[in-house]
Amino acid sequence: MNRERVLILGAAGRDFHNFNVVFRDNPDFEVVAFTATQIPKIGGRRYPAELSGDLYPDGIPILPEDDMESLIHKLRVDQVVLAHSDLNHQTVGHKAARAMAAGADFRIIGPQRTMLPSIKPVISICAIRTGCGKSQTTRYVANLLKKHGLKVVAIRHPMPYGDLAAQAVQRFGSIEDIDRHKCTIEEREEYEFHVDNDVVVYAGVDYAEILTEAEREADVILWDGGNNDWSFYMSDLEIVVADPFRAGHETLYFPGETNFRRADVIVVNKANTAKPEDVEAVKKNAALLAPNAKVIVAASEVVADKPELLKGKKALVIEDGPTLTHGEMSFGAGQVAAEKHGAIVVDPRPFAVGSIANLYKKFPHLGNVVPAMGYYEEQLKEFQETINRSDCDVVISATPFHIGRLVEFAKPAVRVTYEYKDMGEPTLAESIEAFVAAKGLD
Repeated sequence: MNRERVLILGAAGRDFHNFNVVFRDNPDFEVVAFTATQIPKIGGRRYPAELSGDLYPDGIPILPEDDMESLIHKLRVDQVVLAHSDLNHQTVGHKAARAMAAGADFRIIGPQRTMLPSIKPVISICAIRTGCGKSQTTRYVANLLKKHGLKVVAIRHPMPYGDLAAQAVQRFGSIEDIDRHKCTIEEREEYEFHVDNDVVVYAGVDYAEILTEAEREADVILWDGGNNDWSFYMSDLEIVVADPFRAGHETLYFPGETNFRRADVIVVNKANTAKPEDVEAVKKNAALLAPNAKVIVAASEVVADKPELLKGKKALVIEDGPTLTHGEMSFGAGQVAAEKHGAIVVDPRPFAVGSIANLYKKFPHLGNVVPAMGYYEEQLKEFQETINRSDCDVVISATPFHIGRLVEFAKPAVRVTYEYKDMGEPTLAESIEAFVAAKGLD
């Protein structure tokens, strides 16, 4: 029998999950390669035989997405499957056009075929774009559930940047676990705040096995989404975070619009600092596209641990990397804190070196901030050198994790975080209380 030959476009996350769930043991298809984009140094590796199943004894190559057309011809591809996120709809259309012009079909596999069921209650927290404020929302929801005496286990969207076979199922219950797995900055940004909040977090590659392990110790599973992807699990409550600083993006980006339309609860975040008309624009789109969703207006309040160090000082601002790069934001909590506490933000670009300097060329929208990047050891060194070469009095670190655990600053550092806060009625707390009651978890 002729198997349909498939090329999966990915970024070391959704692509592997779709393969595991839809293609791995399916004799009707042959996945001839994955492609890689967004994440540095992912291409050139292989999806390991240990995770590939009996149909793929040699594993599967991971190749650059830039070569899609030549791969379609060389590998005789019948079907191209898009499996990565935070793309504007025009970009999705261009990828489809490229694939079809090269002779292949183009496909997106939807939520119902890729979401796994759980024996435990599941709450998912997703978003319409990278950098909407999922982290503080997830932390807030976890704390509400913990007040009921529930054991909350978070499962994080994948970021497998190392040895994929070794990372098939990862459990992080302590900072020592994170250190032992040699997590990158990007991984630490998503894992450490859970661990600091006494919430065990799972991540990895094989999300069926991850779910089985998490179910053994959880009363409630909290899906902590990445970028603007949808959950890997069927959720009893789908919470989707929107950003009025990017009002309208809920209709312009894939798969964020899918999340927006599916939502049970839409949180319009950052309303305390956004323009009121932009908050209203998001609410209007929610009424149009997700009329059955409960719409909640929320604040992202900036908290600095040492605000007294900032007034009148020259500050270098570090922000969450993915939010600035493919999330297309030019500022975040650090910039807000600097303005709030009277610091003078310095331009880091003259001091940037190596791959950090290249980011300012690749993403010209970046302003006077340093994106926290450390996908590999050399980049982490370049990130630290950029910081310590800068002409500043103080460093503002506004990443979701304690970056001082990984990088040694030459100047005093102020850590800045976002905290979730309901604004008016209805509240997210009410939705969580209703969920607990409906599931008999009291």
